[in-house]
Amino acid sequence: MTPTLEKLIATRIRQDVQGMHAYAIQDSRGMVKLDAMENPHRLPARLQKELGERLAAVALNRYPGERIEDLKRALAKHAQVPAGCELMLGNGSDELISLLALACDVPGATILAPQPGFVMYAMSAQLQGLKFVGVDLTPDFELDEKAMLDAIALHQPAIVYLAYPNNPTANLWDDAVVDRIVQAAPGLVVIDEAYQPFSSRSFLRRLAQHEHVLLMRTLSKFGLAGVRIGYMMGRSQLVAQIDKVRPPYNVSVLNAEAALFALEHEDVFAAQAADLRSERERLQQALKEMGVQSWPSDANMILVRVPDPARSFEGMKARKVLVKNVSRMHPLLAGCLRLTVGTAEENTQLLAALQSTL
Repeated sequence: MTPTLEKLIATRIRQDVQGMHAYAIQDSRGMVKLDAMENPHRLPARLQKELGERLAAVALNRYPGERIEDLKRALAKHAQVPAGCELMLGNGSDELISLLALACDVPGATILAPQPGFVMYAMSAQLQGLKFVGVDLTPDFELDEKAMLDAIALHQPAIVYLAYPNNPTANLWDDAVVDRIVQAAPGLVVIDEAYQPFSSRSFLRRLAQHEHVLLMRTLSKFGLAGVRIGYMMGRSQLVAQIDKVRPPYNVSVLNAEAALFALEHEDVFAAQAADLRSERERLQQALKEMGVQSWPSDANMILVRVPDPARSFEGMKARKVLVKNVSRMHPLLAGCLRLTVGTAEENTQLLAALQSTL
């Protein structure tokens, strides 16, 4: 007998999945969208036209082929991948995180990361049936070195994630502490540099010194969030093993062509990143003058603490400015909102909207 839909879900869908919440995306129609760390700048009209012509010529009837290899070579040149290292592509960094959990699913495997941090590290572990261990940051959102080292010694994690800079706190961590964690890790260490275009430092120059370290980046913050291209670098032998679990044709020909086009015009995107870094400084100074607590940022977001985050979030939303209320994500984030850095006009609207709620 055919089961009812309720019985089908209850008996055939994993219990932990039934209890999960799907990744929430806020409705941003008609809003100044400053909730997802996107680059707010569009391509200039001339380049939009050129890109449209390029995409129109793509052979949509064929599976992705050599053009994907062209993109890998272009990204390797753009990122300056060290000798002896290789690069693999993901449908955004999210897919790479999932593939790492799949590839490292050995008996008793654990994934470890500081918290608060990017939610996909824990989610990938849960979906793959792995144990996740979160280690709290200090109240100032710095790495708790002793707690991290103790957790590594106790749990012997298969993967340690270090976001550099971190999301949602936007800060870089002490390099000496990072190095000691890397040295102590018995498995892989994944340095997640999603916000590299806005950061003052990178782990790239140290990558080739460590056989067990992978460096992950994305073109989302470069300015192509809608294109969904993530990439990961590391020792060739290690990357080749992770690449075995990658689905075939995981990057579409349209996405690859758009990414290749963008890399041919990387000066345009570099200028956009420079503008956002400048606007970040303006925002931080304005927040200081408003008496709003904020933390140093090496990303295109700023974490602030306000007296009533729900009131500020809803008040800004009523004024058509959408930010992210992270106050309930982790106890250390109590009272906090995450503000994406936008254009000069958007940032002026953000500041006025926030001021009106304080």
